[in-house]
Amino acid sequence: MGSGTRSDGAVPSRTTSTHATGWVLRSAVAADIEVIAELRATVMRADLERLGRYDEHRVRQRLRDSFSPQHTSIIMIDRELAGCVTVRPVEGRLWLEHFYLAPHCQGRGLGSAVLRTVLERTDAQGMTVGLNVLQGSAARRLYERHGFVVEAQDPIDVFMMRPPGAMASTPAKA
Repeated sequence: MGSGTRSDGAVPSRTTSTHATGWVLRSAVAADIEVIAELRATVMRADLERLGRYDEHRVRQRLRDSFSPQHTSIIMIDRELAGCVTVRPVEGRLWLEHFYLAPHCQGRGLGSAVLRTVLERTDAQGMTVGLNVLQGSAARRLYERHGFVVEAQDPIDVFMMRPPGAMASTPAKA
Protein backbone atom coordinates (compact mmCIF):
# COMPACT_ATOMS: atom_id res chain seq x y z
CA MET A 1 0.00 0.00 0.00
CA GLY A 2 2.76 2.39 -0.80
CA SER A 3 5.16 1.86 2.08
CA GLY A 4 8.00 -0.50 2.83
CA THR A 5 8.75 -2.53 5.90
CA ARG A 6 11.41 -1.89 8.49
CA SER A 7 14.68 -3.74 8.47
CA ASP A 8 14.12 -5.17 11.98
CA GLY A 9 11.00 -6.99 10.83
CA ALA A 10 8.61 -5.00 12.99
CA VAL A 11 5.42 -3.58 11.63
CA PRO A 12 4.40 -0.80 10.96
CA SER A 13 6.77 0.80 8.51
CA ARG A 14 8.67 4.00 9.13
CA THR A 15 7.25 5.87 6.19
CA THR A 16 3.94 7.64 5.96
CA SER A 17 1.37 5.84 3.86
CA THR A 18 -1.80 7.40 2.51
CA HIS A 19 -4.84 5.26 1.81
CA ALA A 20 -7.62 5.72 -0.69
CA THR A 21 -10.20 6.49 1.99
CA GLY A 22 -8.20 9.51 3.19
CA TRP A 23 -6.51 8.17 6.28
CA VAL A 24 -2.77 8.17 6.78
CA LEU A 25 -0.43 6.14 8.97
CA ARG A 26 2.55 8.07 10.23
CA SER A 27 5.33 6.93 12.50
CA ALA A 28 4.85 7.81 16.14
CA VAL A 29 7.29 10.02 17.98
CA ALA A 30 7.96 10.32 21.71
CA ALA A 31 5.90 13.52 21.87
CA ASP A 32 2.75 11.51 20.96
CA ILE A 33 2.70 9.71 24.31
CA GLU A 34 0.31 11.98 26.23
CA VAL A 35 -2.28 12.36 23.49
CA ILE A 36 -2.27 8.57 23.06
CA ALA A 37 -2.56 8.06 26.83
CA GLU A 38 -5.63 10.33 26.82
CA LEU A 39 -7.10 8.48 23.83
CA ARG A 40 -6.58 5.16 25.63
CA ALA A 41 -8.33 6.45 28.75
CA THR A 42 -11.30 7.67 26.71
CA VAL A 43 -11.65 4.56 24.55
CA MET A 44 -11.19 1.98 27.30
CA ARG A 45 -13.18 3.67 30.06
CA ALA A 46 -16.58 2.02 29.48
CA ASP A 47 -15.16 -1.52 29.24
CA LEU A 48 -12.87 -1.04 32.23
CA GLU A 49 -15.70 0.41 34.31
CA ARG A 50 -17.95 -2.51 33.32
CA LEU A 51 -15.24 -4.88 34.56
CA GLY A 52 -14.69 -2.85 37.74
CA ARG A 53 -11.11 -2.09 36.66
CA TYR A 54 -11.12 1.61 35.72
CA ASP A 55 -8.48 3.68 37.48
CA GLU A 56 -7.99 7.17 36.05
CA HIS A 57 -4.23 7.17 36.70
CA ARG A 58 -3.47 3.52 35.89
CA VAL A 59 -5.24 3.54 32.51
CA ARG A 60 -2.85 6.26 31.33
CA GLN A 61 0.25 4.95 33.12
CA ARG A 62 -0.02 1.50 31.51
CA LEU A 63 0.27 3.19 28.11
CA ARG A 64 3.18 5.34 29.26
CA ASP A 65 5.00 2.29 30.65
CA SER A 66 4.72 0.31 27.41
CA PHE A 67 4.77 3.04 24.74
CA SER A 68 7.08 2.05 21.92
CA PRO A 69 7.28 4.83 19.31
CA GLN A 70 9.45 2.72 17.01
CA HIS A 71 6.63 0.15 16.71
CA THR A 72 3.67 2.53 16.76
CA SER A 73 1.80 4.23 13.94
CA ILE A 74 -0.49 7.20 14.38
CA ILE A 75 -3.70 7.15 12.33
CA MET A 76 -4.45 10.58 10.89
CA ILE A 77 -7.47 11.90 9.01
CA ASP A 78 -7.28 15.44 7.64
CA ARG A 79 -4.25 16.19 9.85
CA GLU A 80 -6.21 15.17 12.96
CA LEU A 81 -5.25 12.25 15.19
CA ALA A 82 -7.85 9.53 14.62
CA GLY A 83 -6.10 6.74 16.49
CA CYS A 84 -3.02 4.60 16.85
CA VAL A 85 -1.79 1.02 16.56
CA THR A 86 1.32 -0.71 17.84
CA VAL A 87 2.77 -3.91 16.40
CA ARG A 88 5.93 -5.12 18.12
CA PRO A 89 7.91 -8.35 18.12
CA VAL A 90 7.46 -10.53 21.22
CA GLU A 91 8.68 -14.13 21.59
CA GLY A 92 8.55 -15.19 17.94
CA ARG A 93 5.34 -13.42 17.01
CA LEU A 94 4.09 -9.90 16.53
CA TRP A 95 1.94 -8.40 19.24
CA LEU A 96 -0.87 -6.03 18.24
CA GLU A 97 -1.57 -3.56 21.03
CA HIS A 98 -2.69 -0.03 21.71
CA PHE A 99 -5.11 -0.10 18.78
CA TYR A 100 -7.42 2.77 19.60
CA LEU A 101 -9.71 4.91 17.46
CA ALA A 102 -11.18 8.20 18.60
CA PRO A 103 -14.88 7.68 19.38
CA HIS A 104 -16.01 9.90 16.49
CA CYS A 105 -14.00 7.68 14.09
CA GLN A 106 -15.48 4.38 15.24
CA GLY A 107 -18.17 2.49 13.36
CA ARG A 108 -17.14 3.77 9.93
CA GLY A 109 -14.89 0.95 8.75
CA LEU A 110 -11.66 2.71 9.69
CA GLY A 111 -10.69 0.03 12.22
CA SER A 112 -11.16 -2.70 9.62
CA ALA A 113 -9.18 -0.76 7.02
CA VAL A 114 -6.27 -0.13 9.38
CA LEU A 115 -6.29 -3.70 10.67
CA ARG A 116 -6.39 -5.06 7.10
CA THR A 117 -3.34 -2.94 6.21
CA VAL A 118 -1.43 -4.07 9.31
CA LEU A 119 -2.29 -7.74 8.66
CA GLU A 120 -1.22 -7.52 5.01
CA ARG A 121 2.19 -6.45 6.30
CA THR A 122 2.40 -9.19 8.93
CA ASP A 123 1.25 -11.78 6.39
CA ALA A 124 4.00 -10.64 4.00
CA GLN A 125 6.48 -11.30 6.81
CA GLY A 126 4.96 -14.71 7.54
CA MET A 127 4.33 -13.73 11.15
CA THR A 128 1.69 -14.86 13.63
CA VAL A 129 -0.04 -11.95 15.38
CA GLY A 130 -1.24 -12.07 18.98
CA LEU A 131 -3.35 -9.64 20.99
CA ASN A 132 -5.54 -9.39 24.01
CA VAL A 133 -8.92 -7.73 24.28
CA LEU A 134 -11.05 -7.11 27.35
CA GLN A 135 -13.85 -9.57 28.08
CA GLY A 136 -17.11 -8.28 26.56
CA SER A 137 -15.41 -5.68 24.36
CA ALA A 138 -17.01 -5.04 20.97
CA ALA A 139 -13.47 -5.02 19.52
CA ARG A 140 -13.40 -8.81 19.79
CA ARG A 141 -15.84 -9.07 16.87
CA LEU A 142 -13.53 -6.92 14.74
CA TYR A 143 -10.62 -9.23 15.44
CA GLU A 144 -12.67 -12.37 14.76
CA ARG A 145 -13.77 -10.93 11.41
CA HIS A 146 -10.08 -10.66 10.51
CA GLY A 147 -9.18 -14.26 11.36
CA PHE A 148 -8.18 -14.05 15.03
CA VAL A 149 -9.15 -16.99 17.24
CA VAL A 150 -9.18 -17.32 21.02
CA GLU A 151 -6.05 -18.89 22.49
CA ALA A 152 -6.85 -18.40 26.17
CA GLN A 153 -8.96 -16.23 28.44
CA ASP A 154 -9.38 -15.20 32.03
CA PRO A 155 -12.05 -13.13 33.82
CA ILE A 156 -10.59 -9.88 32.41
CA ASP A 157 -8.80 -10.64 29.11
CA VAL A 158 -9.30 -12.71 25.99
CA PHE A 159 -6.00 -13.66 24.32
CA MET A 160 -6.28 -14.14 20.57
CA MET A 161 -3.94 -15.10 17.75
CA ARG A 162 -3.91 -15.11 13.98
CA PRO A 163 -1.49 -17.18 11.92
CA PRO A 164 -0.15 -15.60 8.74
CA GLY A 165 -2.68 -15.60 5.93
CA ALA A 166 -5.59 -16.70 8.14
CA MET A 167 -8.94 -16.03 6.61
CA ALA A 168 -11.76 -14.72 8.71
CA SER A 169 -14.14 -17.38 9.92
CA THR A 170 -17.64 -17.25 11.26
CA PRO A 171 -17.35 -15.29 14.52
CA ALA A 172 -17.94 -17.25 17.68
CA LYS A 173 -20.84 -16.23 19.86
CA ALA A 174 -19.67 -13.76 22.50
